Amino acid sequence: MIMTVDQRGTTRCLYTEDVDLDEIGAVTLRRGSHVEPADGGWSADLAPVGCPVLGPFRKRSEALAAEVDWIEAHVLGGTDGAES
Repeated sequence: MIMTVDQRGTTRCLYTEDVDLDEIGAVTLRRGSHVEPADGGWSADLAPVGCPVLGPFRKRSEALAAEVDWIEAHVLGGTDGAES
């Protein structure tokens, strides 16, 4: 999991159930994208975080994976080599 912390101590990450975020402090969740059927496939609309629409992808799982890769690389500043 990639977590970023700003100068005020605000931490951002993609929510998963792998880490109990309540143990870190107060948690505020907000939607990062909408993965939905589109153009005979699936798209990941990242407008909620000010980012583009990705896709279409043949499978929903491909759209979900692209969503995670893009947010980690471009929103959270990950260094895992994810492409835009």
